Amino acid sequence: MAATSPTAAEEDLWSSMLSNVASSKRLPQKSILVLGGGADEQKEFVDALGGYTSDNRKQGRRPPVANEFALGYTYLDVLDAEQEDVLARLGLYLVSSPTPAFSPLLKPLFTPELLPDTLVILLLDWRTPWTWLRQTRRWIRLLRNIFSQLDNDAKEALEEVMKAWEARPRNFGETGAIQVPGAAPEVQIPLGPGEFDEPLGLPFLVVCQNADKIETLERERGWKEEEFDFVLQFMRTILLKHGASLIYTSPSIPSSLQSLVYTSLSLPVSSKQTLRHNVIERERVLVPPSWDSWGKIRVLRDFDVEGVGSGWSVDIDFSPTSAASITELDLDAPVEGGAVELFEEVIRDSRSDDSLAALRPKGAIEMPPVDLQEFLGTQLELLENKRDDEKGSGGSGSGIGVGGNRNAMGTIGETDSRVRDHVGPVQFNVGGIQVDADDMLRRIKDRDAAASLDPTGANAAGGGPTSPGGDGKSQNEVLAQFFSSLMNKKGGGGKGGPGGGSTVK
Repeated sequence: MAATSPTAAEEDLWSSMLSNVASSKRLPQKSILVLGGGADEQKEFVDALGGYTSDNRKQGRRPPVANEFALGYTYLDVLDAEQEDVLARLGLYLVSSPTPAFSPLLKPLFTPELLPDTLVILLLDWRTPWTWLRQTRRWIRLLRNIFSQLDNDAKEALEEVMKAWEARPRNFGETGAIQVPGAAPEVQIPLGPGEFDEPLGLPFLVVCQNADKIETLERERGWKEEEFDFVLQFMRTILLKHGASLIYTSPSIPSSLQSLVYTSLSLPVSSKQTLRHNVIERERVLVPPSWDSWGKIRVLRDFDVEGVGSGWSVDIDFSPTSAASITELDLDAPVEGGAVELFEEVIRDSRSDDSLAALRPKGAIEMPPVDLQEFLGTQLELLENKRDDEKGSGGSGSGIGVGGNRNAMGTIGETDSRVRDHVGPVQFNVGGIQVDADDMLRRIKDRDAAASLDPTGANAAGGGPTSPGGDGKSQNEVLAQFFSSLMNKKGGGGKGGPGGGSTVK
């Protein structure tokens, strides 16, 4: 047997040392599959998970988010308590639509090597809570069908992950908060009824974004505490069957989202941080993993957890009826006796529902809310148009009074609106009786029109009785010119006008 040369031994030694150094510096890799939400909602989630804010010093190190197409990707670094050293790296895969055609893109993410370190997160939005059950059913159906297409090694890895997750210890402190794993003595509690009845195969977390819209639903759509409690109890019941957790988030309210995600992935969390359950404050709901139960769900309000749980099992027990490929599945195929139908009967799309019609007075017209900037823009346009009209009418000139070029009655018709707007109705005191000038002019017009239609011709234009001055004008024309001149002086506000009040004596 030939002896190993010194050169070969030295090469093996250096290779071994370099390999050990490289492995010691290799960061733990964790994967998060983010389902649902639009491009903006997914970016908001990434910012909340990474702790990026407008005044955060980490803003300069923020990684780009590529989620404009079918399968997006970004990454986040898990830092230590001093925010200096990187402890692990999160790879986030983002999918917006539960389209069966995306299945070939998702299958490579579920390998025996990646599955033990993978978390599934579903994004829902408080702006459309009536779609939550249907969206959740689509994604659960899609994932279960993808898992059914995996090879045997991947299926075995899924079973091992789920067994470890079901056996995960539940640690309770004196205050009832779930502590960070390893921070307190472990107490094993058996599974309760309805818990892990339908294991998905991976840890599951549902994030309900924009919880600040809860007040909008209450103020503008008439929602009451019963509706909010019903939604919460329904979601807790179906998520309990998958061993999933739930959290409400809002851009303006700090949350424990980062701690919840890190704990679900067995990543280190600061010893000061705890996942304290909260099912009372409706904008800060937090249901940690392995905490909920049927009894805790019933405490909030009387609720049929058994019926909802059975209905959800019917909804997600979905298998193709033919040998069609997975990309041709109908994820909205209806079923009888499901929980989705029950949920949508109670929680309807309030934008099209007219359930509040009985509260409105008869004949009332409901105006939809208009954006403030849009309303102000419309009013500005109206004011500009009115100003242009006033400039156009004011530049044409007018001849009012005896000997004017324009008919006095026509001039009054043009200026009547402006005079009324500025000085109000003009009245005169005639023999102790208040006479309205507008009413008087209207009667004069009616009288002239009747006289022009008189078949005898006695009162035709130009043939009536003349004024005492002998100028050939009718008394009606003289009165009309007199009232017109008074109104014109009152509207102009000149120094020679008859006072500043609206009544002339």
